[in-house]
Amino acid sequence: MMHDDQVNIDIDIARRMIRDQFPQYRHEDIASVGSPGTVNAIFRIGSKCAARFPLRAMNPTECADMLRSEAAAMVEIGEYCSFPTPQPIGLGAPGPRYPMPWALQTWIEGEVATPRGLSGSTIFALDLAHLVASLRQADTRGRRFDGRGRGGHLPDHDHWMAVCLENSQRLLDVARLRDLWARFRELPAAGPVVMSHKDLIPPNLLMRGERLVGVLDGGSFGPADPSLDLVVAWHLLDAKRRATFRSGLQVDDLSWKRGAAWAFQQAMGLVWYYRLTNPAMSVLGRSTLSRILDDPDI
Repeated sequence: MMHDDQVNIDIDIARRMIRDQFPQYRHEDIASVGSPGTVNAIFRIGSKCAARFPLRAMNPTECADMLRSEAAAMVEIGEYCSFPTPQPIGLGAPGPRYPMPWALQTWIEGEVATPRGLSGSTIFALDLAHLVASLRQADTRGRRFDGRGRGGHLPDHDHWMAVCLENSQRLLDVARLRDLWARFRELPAAGPVVMSHKDLIPPNLLMRGERLVGVLDGGSFGPADPSLDLVVAWHLLDAKRRATFRSGLQVDDLSWKRGAAWAFQQAMGLVWYYRLTNPAMSVLGRSTLSRILDDPDI
């Protein structure tokens, strides 16, 4: 169990709910998908669909609202993303053994990216730059950052950083990391919000060979700090390929440092929180922090 409020969902429960509520898939194979993801349990349905069951307990009405909002965002990101991204199919209802709504979406083939797998690929770095550039082309339509999660003001995360630093005492060089956050939080805003994926981490990117072939988890697509999607460079690329990515997007010094700050904020929470329950995410956090700390420009 990764979370104190985690809801039980397994293949037997999921298979029954999918087949009962969407009988058109009654004869399809349904299998659990192993993933380092932390928000949903994923079950593949045949070769073209997947079901997402939220893992953390929520009021069913609030959960349904969240899933509808995510579906709308998935449609919007699909209109601009230069790579395939899952599209919504429908919503499932709570059942006797799973108490919340859940979602059906299309399936995209590909291998889940890893922090080191394509870190030295120039082709992959350019694909990532092309991805971020394509998302920025979407119109914000006057929308502002909604205040949830990363993508607003860095100092808003001071309390969470204090929690992370306290819980990392025996895991990381906390004194050095505290000093770095003190500098990061003082960085001024980098410009008007742009449309952002908001969570470009390795488990949300699919690859085949050296190419990016899919972008997952687009349900948070919305306005945010223009530096936020730059985290992908710190999560996935070595120093030389980060420079290629940065050049492809023509990122200025301030935006680049704010991108590192958002990657730092995310990575700090991964190392200790998932150390025992999701080691792959903890390793991602360590890898990202190492890249930031070793970069002379940061």
